Amino acid sequence: MKQKMAFSWIAWLGVSLTACVATSVVVCAQQEQPATSEKIDFERAKVLFQKRQKGEKLTADEEAYVRRAQAIRQNSDFDRARQLFQKRQNGGKLTEDEEVYLRKAMAARQGTGTPAAPVPREKTGLVPLTEMSATDRYQGEDGGLYGDGLNTPPAAHEKAAQAELSQIQPLDANGEPAANGRIVFVSISMSNATQEFSRFKQLADADSVKSAKVTIVDCAQGGQAMAEWAPADARPWSVAEQTLARASVSPRQVQVAWIKLANKGPSGALSVHGKKLEQDTRAVIQNAKTRFPNLRIAYLSSRIYAGYAGSALNPEPFAYESAFVARWLIQDQIRGNAALNYAADQGEVKAPLLLWGPYLWADGTSPRKSDQLVYTREDLAGDGTHPSEAGRTKVARLMLNFYKTDPLAKRWFLGTADER
Repeated sequence: MKQKMAFSWIAWLGVSLTACVATSVVVCAQQEQPATSEKIDFERAKVLFQKRQKGEKLTADEEAYVRRAQAIRQNSDFDRARQLFQKRQNGGKLTEDEEVYLRKAMAARQGTGTPAAPVPREKTGLVPLTEMSATDRYQGEDGGLYGDGLNTPPAAHEKAAQAELSQIQPLDANGEPAANGRIVFVSISMSNATQEFSRFKQLADADSVKSAKVTIVDCAQGGQAMAEWAPADARPWSVAEQTLARASVSPRQVQVAWIKLANKGPSGALSVHGKKLEQDTRAVIQNAKTRFPNLRIAYLSSRIYAGYAGSALNPEPFAYESAFVARWLIQDQIRGNAALNYAADQGEVKAPLLLWGPYLWADGTSPRKSDQLVYTREDLAGDGTHPSEAGRTKVARLMLNFYKTDPLAKRWFLGTADER
């Protein structure tokens, strides 16, 4: 009976899983196992795939190579899902990660024979969190970045933020105050974040008003969403430290971070996928404080508009809903959650103080009321998920404006008159 059940499920699942493989390529379409015996170099395939994601054109041979790599990887992913299903059918206990992987594989099929793909659209009708009032509701959530319709932190949290900001100063490699030291500002997140933050760094470093003592280092990495950063010993952390070393700064000089919230292939209601993202991001925040002991402030951001997405990597409404998760974490800290404690006089310090960074979401072509922000199809790359060159610049300018003007950012970001 177990064998029959397994066979039926395998036939139903087919050979296509909607998943993003961090070490290789994104699997988004049903393909046959290639008949060729060619050995695939997945590092080369990854480079080509990332090149295409950035909007660069591949040659016909390169496109064919990526497709062959996707087909082989896809079958490999299917084999893993089949093995996990059979293990469970035989009474074996799956780990939490294995259960999540298997559920996503099964959900991807939905009995239709092909993965459910989002329908690209110019707008969703959703209201930016910054425009929702205290009485508005989205899945039980009210409006405002900080809740109750407010887009600025409560007075007590703002006072605490000012206290943390007052301690940000140039540090030497050992984390000691030094006139010729650095204030290091890092990014932590996935491919969208590194594409946007690297462009932000270009603009900021060329801006004469930025403090000469601020060193911006892009530690975000393609394919490394919150779940990949969550383990304390995860590879993204060692890669981040290598990136800092190449920039001639140390982990003890890191005092500010930008964390963009996202996970790959979310599914279900906000109460389901949001809680997983919250759990992962909390771990990332705690890891960041451990790795960067002088980290004072972490600015959180949710994603840009993803209504043009053609795959299940992270379409709407998940991009929109990630803002509520960022708010949950900040509100938990405000309420005194020990897991996010930043104050030494309140117990063991587990986290930096959390604030909203730039809120980047707008409903596609519907102008945002505060600044008329829109996202057209030209702002997104071919997959509709990652920003195009134009999109990267648009987001980078939003970020630069935020750090130059926000009362709880410009204090450390802007240089003094003497510096300029």
